[in-house]
Amino acid sequence: MELKLYNTLTREKETFTPINDIVKIYSCGPTVYSYAHIGNFRAYVFMDTLRRVLKYNGYNLKHAMNITDVGHLESDSDEGEDKIAKAAKKENKDPYEIAEYYTKIFLRDFERLNIDKPEIICKATEHINEMMEYVQDIVKNGYGYETSRGIYFDISKLDKYPVLSDRKVDEQIAGARVEVDKEKRNPEDFALWIKAPENHIMKWESPWGLCYPGWHIECSAMSNKYLGEEFDIHTGGIDHIPTHHENEIAQSKGKTGKIPARFWMHCNFLTIDGGKMSKSLGNIYTLDTLAEKGIDPIAYKLFCFSSHYRNKLNFTFEGAISANTSLMRLREGYQKHLNGTEEVSQDVLDDLEEKFHKAINDDLNMPIAMSYVWDAIRIPKKSKQVADLLLKFDRVLGIKIDEKTETKLDIPEEIQKLLDERKIARENKNWELSDKIRDIIQEKGYIIKDSKNGVSIEKK
Repeated sequence: MELKLYNTLTREKETFTPINDIVKIYSCGPTVYSYAHIGNFRAYVFMDTLRRVLKYNGYNLKHAMNITDVGHLESDSDEGEDKIAKAAKKENKDPYEIAEYYTKIFLRDFERLNIDKPEIICKATEHINEMMEYVQDIVKNGYGYETSRGIYFDISKLDKYPVLSDRKVDEQIAGARVEVDKEKRNPEDFALWIKAPENHIMKWESPWGLCYPGWHIECSAMSNKYLGEEFDIHTGGIDHIPTHHENEIAQSKGKTGKIPARFWMHCNFLTIDGGKMSKSLGNIYTLDTLAEKGIDPIAYKLFCFSSHYRNKLNFTFEGAISANTSLMRLREGYQKHLNGTEEVSQDVLDDLEEKFHKAINDDLNMPIAMSYVWDAIRIPKKSKQVADLLLKFDRVLGIKIDEKTETKLDIPEEIQKLLDERKIARENKNWELSDKIRDIIQEKGYIIKDSKNGVSIEKK
């Protein structure tokens, strides 16, 4: 079945055909200076869905994702302090200790969301030599030049800049790692390699003295190392489009003469109660925040499926709680079908599977795909055939639909009173009365199960 993906580079949906037998993907990973919040994780849920859809279509993957543990300055315009170094000063810790701690937390949250990990996870600090060589090649090819502050990329040498966004160049905030350098040839030239001030914590020996890398060069160097000069897909958030990804393309053209990825795919923002996430507003939520409110982290993934990845998604706790309830219902529905003994027409199942496949292959249209998941759950006949189909769907969803969820049943006062009476009867070994009360409770729509671990009750 044909797979269509939206390409930011061409601004249209295109039929996806890989360059070679293995689909090569690069994803911009986290800057590990603090806890990743749910807005960050929307992009990784999208990345996970893309991986799963490609696998569902039979492709093998080679996917690299970076961990930025040096070089990402405070603003998108690349001004201010290095985020890792600033966090190290604030917490009075070594920057490597800061990066290691938040990397572990990030990867732990990956597991909590059941995100399919990329085959390669690469840290910036472990690829300094590759970055340095990349910069040297850019300079040798005439696209880079040195100032007293660093090595800059000369955008005037490009045939076109920018290529991903429709903004005008003069509206571009310089993608440098430092304050605007008057020695730059063009105001929009951006820093590849930055000469470190004496008090800068993270710096390395280079042909230009003690320096540290620019953020953009990290991704270019690592994608080139692991995926080659040209690969299939590059992913990230839409905030990466105007500066980071534009400059990655520029760097690649400066080194190889090629745009590195054929498809550029971007996930839209998550808003909070209709507005922006902000520390000052106190609405920076993490997966721990959701867990504290009894919301399964995987329910957040299900919540993300309520909107297409290219549309903004508004987060509310009411919406997250509703997604949590939906997750439990999906899992309960799966169990009912798993234990069912009825037969369902194969034509019905094939039709649902085809519709689901068409939805996910239409640029990962998860809201539509989920409607067919619910159609399967609601099939009146309870059949293992349906359970098997739901498990197949879960290869894309990744919500662990076959996991049993312990739910707290809201028991009416009348039923609770009968349960208490039955407990007393059993304590007095009055089995006849115990059985009689059990039957009354069953008539009222509840099933009691006695086991060595105690008594459990569930709604029929």
